[in-house]
Order: sequence, then C-alpha cells, then structure tokens
Amino acid sequence: MNRIRRTVVGIVATAMTLTLVACGVAQPQGSTELADGPVTLRVTWWGGDTRHARTQEVFDLFEEKYPNITVEPEFSDWTGYWEKLATATAGGNSADVIQMDQLYLSSYASRGSLVDLGSLPQLDTSGLEQPVLDMGAWGDALYGMPISTTSTGLLVNTDLIAEIGVPLPDTSTWDWAEFEAWAQKVTEKSSGDSFGTGIMNNEFALQLFARQHEDQLFSEDDIVIQPETLAAFFQLALDWTSSGAAAPASNQAESTGLALDQTPFATGESAAVFTPSTMITAYAAASGAELELVQLPTPDEDTTNYDYFKPGMYWSVSSKSEHPGEAALLVDFLVNDPEAAKIIGTERGIPANARTLESLGQDLTPEERKAADFAEQREPHLGEAPAIVPNGASDIDTILQRYLQEVMFEELTPLEAANAMIAEVQSSTSAAK
Repeated sequence: MNRIRRTVVGIVATAMTLTLVACGVAQPQGSTELADGPVTLRVTWWGGDTRHARTQEVFDLFEEKYPNITVEPEFSDWTGYWEKLATATAGGNSADVIQMDQLYLSSYASRGSLVDLGSLPQLDTSGLEQPVLDMGAWGDALYGMPISTTSTGLLVNTDLIAEIGVPLPDTSTWDWAEFEAWAQKVTEKSSGDSFGTGIMNNEFALQLFARQHEDQLFSEDDIVIQPETLAAFFQLALDWTSSGAAAPASNQAESTGLALDQTPFATGESAAVFTPSTMITAYAAASGAELELVQLPTPDEDTTNYDYFKPGMYWSVSSKSEHPGEAALLVDFLVNDPEAAKIIGTERGIPANARTLESLGQDLTPEERKAADFAEQREPHLGEAPAIVPNGASDIDTILQRYLQEVMFEELTPLEAANAMIAEVQSSTSAAK
C-alpha cells in the first residue's frame, strides 16, 4: 500500500468512526450540581513534553484546591490524537474534558458529542471578549471555551543562520521571491547539512495565503477558494523543493507526522518553519537554539490586513461526562485562574482571557515574551477572523498534505491538485450538511 493510499484509508476510518456518534444537540448526561463525594475526571489533550509537564502542574494545583476531585491525564501527540478521540467518542468512552481544535469543533458539536458550556454555571466566560468567545460557538451554543489565540509566523533558528553566515533580510517588507532566495542561500551555504525552510502544510497557513490574495478558504459550509489561489500555494512547495530552498519531496514525506522534537527544524536540519507563533516555547526547548519570530512574506509590499488570530485550541466537555459540573469547574480553573495562567504561560497560545494575560506580567519566559510581542506587532495587520472550519472538512490538513505530496512528487500539476482537492473537500462538506 503506497503512502497516499495509507493516508486515504486513515481518513476514511476516522470518518466512519465519527459517523457512529449520535447526531443532535446534547444535554449534560450527569448532574450539573457539584458532588459531595470523590470524583474522578479524565482529561485528554495533545502536545509535547513541555505542555504535559505544565498541564500536570496545574492539575496538582487544582487537586489541592478541590481535594475531592482527582484528575486523570491522557495525552498524545497530534498525529494519533484525533483517531483515538474519534474511537473513544464512538464507543461512548471519551474523556470528561477534551482539548479541542477549530478543525474539529463543528464536527463534534454537530454530532451531539459535546455539552453546551453555556448550560454549566461553574464556567465563567466574562473574562473573554465576545468576538473571541464566538470562535468557540457552533450554531447558537458554546461548545469550546477558547484557551488562547495565536498567529502564524516564520520561526527562524538564528544560531544556525549565524553559524552558516546567512542573515535574515528585511522581513518587514519581504515578498515570497525574496524569502525563497534567502532560503536557497541558506541551503547552499550549509554544505548540505541544513535546508533553508520547511513548507507550509496546514489549513491556517493556507487561510492566510488565500487572504493575501484577497481570497478565502470557506464560506459557511462550502469551500470557495479559487483553484488558481490554491494552485499558487501548491506551486510554492514545488518551487522550494525543486530549487533546494526546502528539502526534497522524499524528505518532506518522511518528516510528515513526526513528533515535534524529531522534526527537521527541531534537529537543526531546517533553518525556518511556518508555525503558530506560540510554538516557539516548545521548539526552543526541543532545539536548544535561539529562535526569532518574523512575519510571513507577502505577494508584494502591500500591507493588506490578511492576518488574524485564531483560537490556539479550546477546552470542551463531553456529553457523556457523568460529572459535567466538575468538568466545567476544571475548565474554568484552566482558563481563568491566575496561578494556573502563570504555570501554563503562553505554551498553548496567548491567553484568551485578557485578565490572566495581564497577571502573567514579568513571569513570562524569554520565549513567551517573544510570542506576546509578536502578537502585539501583528495587531495593526489583523482582519476579521474567518468562521471555524465547517462540518465535513475536519480532515483538511491531512487532505492538503496528501495533495502537496502529489504535487512535490510531480504526480499532479499544482492546478490539477487544486481542482481535485476542492472537489474532494466540497463533496465531504456537502455530505455533512
């Protein structure tokens, strides 16, 4: 079975699993009243070692405050997280509290797998601005409590480029051609030890690229990006892997799905990576290098407000939880408690609760300060955030990566891949209506 067929099988298996979940708006299964006796909550999330350690420290603090509640952590990396969650949800055995992403929020909400957080009095949402809170809504209910907001930037290993001797150009005005030329030079000067950049390979980066071209990825339940825009996105990956600005297609295929500390950027095999800005903390810990966040190149020097902050992730409560009140209490603690905020920092993104962000003050690490400063620098360039990914399109990252591979291996032209991907995603979203 080739690499593309294996990916398709994985997508189909996950989609079939999710269809087993009952449809409809769910009500809490258990009482929303807090129990007098002992309660155990299962909490699931994805992330690296830094996130796991910080989250456990917050759980320890929560258990000190609420000694009758025991928190059982369940975590994995991003690659296997969603298949495990789909399987557990279909079997009615999902964790009480679920770390959720905007790629999947509408899918789980539409199937009745999540509780309307507005029905749980233990959760205080007043610390979030309404536009931020709205990013956790599907239909007329709140199914995800935004943990954070984040932007995408280019993360650069400044130790590596200093050693190679290829400094960054003026990134405040650079375009895609200037970026590629810089990345090619890094590859050439490194004598084959490192490549200049990774490729853009997720929905967030594609959204931004589309907005740079005055286009958009989705409108309500439909994919509406123009084939020419998507083809231009694919063309960049083909150009970079062909020119040596990025690693060859075979390297790209091998690195897909690696744990963060094994990725080319973390190991020094790539000088730059496109990533949510707050991943600087995890990448700094994994690489041990000095890192810098810079803005994405643009098609020209136009300063159109293409950028936006998206929810870094959410906390959701399972509709199968026997203790939704305690689950909401934990979510409230994770998002609103100042002591918890100091422990978590910006590892999951810039805190969505402005009050907890202010409480961090001087406690931010150097990497966290860089993420916060980068967010502040991007504010003048922000446009209105798009709606969350529609139901039926949760696998868009996997689909995008599959077509990127077909383009980089020259099995499809960029335009052929664009047309095929648009048709595939539209078929999926139409089926989910």
